[in-house]
Amino acid sequence: MGWTPLMIACSAGRLEVVRYLVTLPLVDVNTPNNNKQTALHYAASKNRPQITTILLKNGANVNAQDNYQATPLHRAASQGHEKIVPILLNEPSLRINLTDSAGCTALHLAVEEQREDIAILLVEHGADLYFENKEKQTPLALVKTSELRMKLKVAADRYSSKTR
Repeated sequence: MGWTPLMIACSAGRLEVVRYLVTLPLVDVNTPNNNKQTALHYAASKNRPQITTILLKNGANVNAQDNYQATPLHRAASQGHEKIVPILLNEPSLRINLTDSAGCTALHLAVEEQREDIAILLVEHGADLYFENKEKQTPLALVKTSELRMKLKVAADRYSSKTR
């Protein structure tokens, strides 16, 4: 299956069209295309916060994985979408340490792309600094500066003290 009308509207940022489409009984917000991408993948990838919120309120699977096992969080984190990441992190069913086909979490990608604020936010919400990808690299090992390494460790300490 190719793109659905909902995917097209999400990608193009057509908020009113999205609002209308999600009210239709035959529209499934989780219908994937040929690459297993959902409307939420497109909303997250194109930095559409209002549309992301609408999709989630209408049952979008925050943990949907495409052909590369990437989730909407992988996309938003790697692209530096600072408005999308918090929306996804607030979903109770989010599995923050899901891995893509390379074994990378969203945190691996945020660190690789030098998305410092997003990396810190992910760690503050429980992303694992020591999770090894298929190349046996942890997000912490991928950090390029000692300053960010320190900030991430502080964020991890804050998270662990919250969960005790």
